[in-house]
Amino acid sequence: MTNENSNTTRRVVANITLSLDGRVSGLGGEYDMGWIVPHAVTEAARDHMVRVTGPATTALLGRKNYQGFGGFWPAVAKDENAAAQDRTFAQWLDAVEKVVFSTTLTEAPWPNSRIAGAGPADEVRKLRAQPGGDIVVLASVSVIRALLEADEVDRLSITLAPEIVGGGRRLLDDGLPAGSWSLTDLSTTESGAICLLYDRTR
Repeated sequence: MTNENSNTTRRVVANITLSLDGRVSGLGGEYDMGWIVPHAVTEAARDHMVRVTGPATTALLGRKNYQGFGGFWPAVAKDENAAAQDRTFAQWLDAVEKVVFSTTLTEAPWPNSRIAGAGPADEVRKLRAQPGGDIVVLASVSVIRALLEADEVDRLSITLAPEIVGGGRRLLDDGLPAGSWSLTDLSTTESGAICLLYDRTR
């Protein structure tokens, strides 16, 4: 895969971690994600993140992830003691175009970032018309759902954690349009999680 993609439509990749019962967060609310951590720090999970994000030249983020990632990853990019994959991801995230979806932010201070001027589906359609590599959504549930509703996701990157959370927010609720997906890659991690890549069958 390359980042040179000016002659074809850019691929939209939605990256998310799910529990076995389909949750993105637990009973404690949207920040109840401690169950994800053991599965995110394995070598295989780190390799998967680099593999998924490497071909992308644009990252889409909701406000909370933008602020959370911005408070954490820039320091990792400069940390010589950090895992090599984490540094690679952090350096990519610093350099990549970051599009933020927010109704409350008035500025986006992280370098190479901007606040979207339209909703996720409209913004993606504009980005598809421009040259570039993949467009990846980094764990922002509201953005992923909006794009699934508009059938604007080409690849689902799901890390399936071997946890039953028992409650909390789901990614895939009723009301999404029906569609078929083809498994194109899978890998298992040291923690028992499975990293899955599904491509939209159109």
